[in-house]
Amino acid sequence: MQLIRFGVSLPGDLIRSFDRLIRRKKYSNRSEAIRDLIRRELVEEEIVNDAEIVGVLTLLYNHHQRELQDRLGKIQHDFHERILSTTHVHLDHDNCLEVVLLRGRAGKIKQLADEMIALKGIKHGQLYRTSTGKNLT
Repeated sequence: MQLIRFGVSLPGDLIRSFDRLIRRKKYSNRSEAIRDLIRRELVEEEIVNDAEIVGVLTLLYNHHQRELQDRLGKIQHDFHERILSTTHVHLDHDNCLEVVLLRGRAGKIKQLADEMIALKGIKHGQLYRTSTGKNLT
């Protein structure tokens, strides 16, 4: 991979704030932090442009909620081509955490996650979306 150097002019206050952020986040230098910021924006572009992405969906729910596990299972079977893996953890007597790994077009992944999060009995759901890595260096 060829590295290209370039200069950036920034106001002093902005670069000092950026340097504090770099130290807090434990980056080794500005270049690493800037590369990370650029990649974050490129991933957002993939999501906005409905590219193929991967997602991690977390669902927290009361396992005593009537028919919830059956509804979750049905959705997961209906969309098996988008679901890579699921992990189910019993947090305590009442609460379960389900982690669902997804892959597909960004819009379809969001729709599937929204459908599961909206089920009656889900206490909290969160979708994290990222690139498949094919277009990132």
